[in-house]
Amino acid sequence: MPDHVKRHLGLDSSASWIVVSEVNRFRWPGPDLRPIPHASARFAYGSLPADLFEDVRRKLLALYERRKLVTTTRQD
Repeated sequence: MPDHVKRHLGLDSSASWIVVSEVNRFRWPGPDLRPIPHASARFAYGSLPADLFEDVRRKLLALYERRKLVTTTRQD
């Protein structure tokens, strides 16, 4: 994930990435979600910039259409 996006989301300098070939299906909030440090009522760091979101969306949909998207159902 680009550094400017990580700064925008308030992420640290560690490596971050979006895996577009895998998605999780679960009831919100799922058991693997953790509140944001210092914001205990929030689970989301914010929105991706529109251009990055559209790139992720386009790639995810292409994989879905080719039946290459891996969906994992998570249980509580």
